[in-house]
Amino acid sequence: MSHLQEEFGYRLLKGLFRCLGCVSPKTAGRIAEHLGWLLFHLDKRHRTIALNNLERAFGDEHTPAQNRKIALTVFRNLVRMLFEIAWSMGLPAEELKRNFRVKGHYNYMCALRKGKGLLMLTGHAGNWELLPVVGAMINLPVNVLYRPLDSPVLERFITELRSRFGARMIPTARSARQVLKALMRGEIFAILMDQNVDWYEGVFVDFFGHRACTNKGMALLALKTGAPVVPIFLVREPDGFLVEVGAEVPLIRTGDKIKDLEENTRCYNAVIENFVRRHPDQWLWVHQRWKTPPYHPWPRKSE
Repeated sequence: MSHLQEEFGYRLLKGLFRCLGCVSPKTAGRIAEHLGWLLFHLDKRHRTIALNNLERAFGDEHTPAQNRKIALTVFRNLVRMLFEIAWSMGLPAEELKRNFRVKGHYNYMCALRKGKGLLMLTGHAGNWELLPVVGAMINLPVNVLYRPLDSPVLERFITELRSRFGARMIPTARSARQVLKALMRGEIFAILMDQNVDWYEGVFVDFFGHRACTNKGMALLALKTGAPVVPIFLVREPDGFLVEVGAEVPLIRTGDKIKDLEENTRCYNAVIENFVRRHPDQWLWVHQRWKTPPYHPWPRKSE
């Protein structure tokens, strides 16, 4: 893609979101209801993934009708996200922050007093693209570990969106030094660790009663730095968003490095599962969370 093509694509995308941002919240909600319903019925692949994931996670706890209702809401929320992102782009930080309320101030304040920074345990819940607002609300930079997108247009747009409230985007490649420096400065470092990874990037631990290959980065950082791990999730509410801050997740040290990685990661998955059970329609069920099978032809690399 040439520079001119990239610039044109970027301006076109930004213009589209400006138009979406002009739609009133009430109208946007109605559009999301109808367009989400349409996508749910047209996108067979992701509908099937969502329904299979829900059946695997809840089993006999849910009827097929309940799972279908949750999956439909997820599709509607994905459309709603686009309007919410567009709406947020047109508001200054102070006005935008009035649409968020925080529950659990004490939890992150206690963690920050340790002076080791803060590891934000979070996932693809509510509208996760608005999570950087949390940093602006407490006047502390949020550093986000991410995989650069293949599309230069989307990469530029998303990076600009996430960083406009002071968030720093750190590509996963060669990120260790930047991450450690951020924690030493007492900043927040966020990892969305609720998605599948390849076996050599994670550890297999329980998630909804099934072994799921889970990012081991959070456990590695916590064990190396002693930085507190605090769950922070964004919950969509009828009149805004709730920033739900949980209690610090205790760090497990047994002296066995492999076991410590697995046990701490298992605890993080349990926190995410607890959140999803309370807000099943707010999570990204269209992702293949159990894609990597718990078997592979090579011996596991020693840490």
